[in-house]
Amino acid sequence: MDEGTSSPSGPAGAPAGPYERLGVLARQQVEVADGFRHVELFTMQGLLTVLWHGPVEADRAVIMLGGAMGGLLGPADGLYHDVGVALAEQGIATFRASYRTPNDFGRCVHDALAVADVAARQGARRFVTVGHSFGGAVAVQLGMALGDHAGGVVTLATQSAGCEDADGLADTPMLLVHGDRDEILPAFASEVVHGLAGGHGELVILPGAGHLLAEAGDELRARLTDWIPAHLA
Repeated sequence: MDEGTSSPSGPAGAPAGPYERLGVLARQQVEVADGFRHVELFTMQGLLTVLWHGPVEADRAVIMLGGAMGGLLGPADGLYHDVGVALAEQGIATFRASYRTPNDFGRCVHDALAVADVAARQGARRFVTVGHSFGGAVAVQLGMALGDHAGGVVTLATQSAGCEDADGLADTPMLLVHGDRDEILPAFASEVVHGLAGGHGELVILPGAGHLLAEAGDELRARLTDWIPAHLA
């Protein structure tokens, strides 16, 4: 990260964590605005970019993940940015991650784990994971990996591939949102994931909404800025 900012590191002699296994060659960070940082991690497999809202040492954190093409804004015309700004005002840190290698599921899950690792080393102890489309499956895998530290998993127009073992979420709260006019992934995909996870959690089908959920942007912003803090309490 930039000069004067310590990089994440594990205890001496401890097994390498997700961050170390990235093999970061160089890193830099700039504070774009008060409480908003842009972080770049350069690796041999590509650039992992993170936009970081909120307090540096927040004990509650949200990891937000894009679709198969990557990206940082999320669906619904910048949903991730707006939710990150709103949550920062409540003392919650939000990490918006853009994958090193979009659409490479294994590497994308690793990226998500590494970002959670960074947050944990800064003090985060309770997490909600959020993913759109392909990122919904990444969010499910991250939620399982976090175990008792996962306060909830949110999927937005998720795919079902990569969620086959979603029963591993046990009793982790879930919110699955899908538009009934999704032109890429049918709402049935979220229904399948809901079933694979054991049928627990809330399944919301939004009338008239497509894959990017733009038609329900206001509802999504209101729902997430209520649901996420409630499950990080």
